[in-house]
Amino acid sequence: MHEMDDRTRIEVEAAAFRRLRQHLIEDRPDAQNIDLMNLAGFCRNCLSRWYAEAAAEHGIEMTKDEAREAYYGMPMSEWKARHQTEATPEQQAAFEKSFAENVGKG
Repeated sequence: MHEMDDRTRIEVEAAAFRRLRQHLIEDRPDAQNIDLMNLAGFCRNCLSRWYAEAAAEHGIEMTKDEAREAYYGMPMSEWKARHQTEATPEQQAAFEKSFAENVGKG
């Protein structure tokens, strides 16, 4: 593996985050948050929370709604109306299991 200085590593990590955001927001808005949670243990809302937590580490306080709007590029209510569907009972049951397994891990 090639050596990276800290600045380059941070820039590469930021670029990878931006690409993940683009993929989840622009390329695959059809992927439901609940399915992401059930499969991977995180979703877009988790990413927006992690964004707010990282901002707070730099002295920038954001509300949950502000962080979600920064991540989604629009208010959460608008995103949900455009892209999210109502969870099925099966999805909800799988979510309860996944959530219990992932509490405190991220």
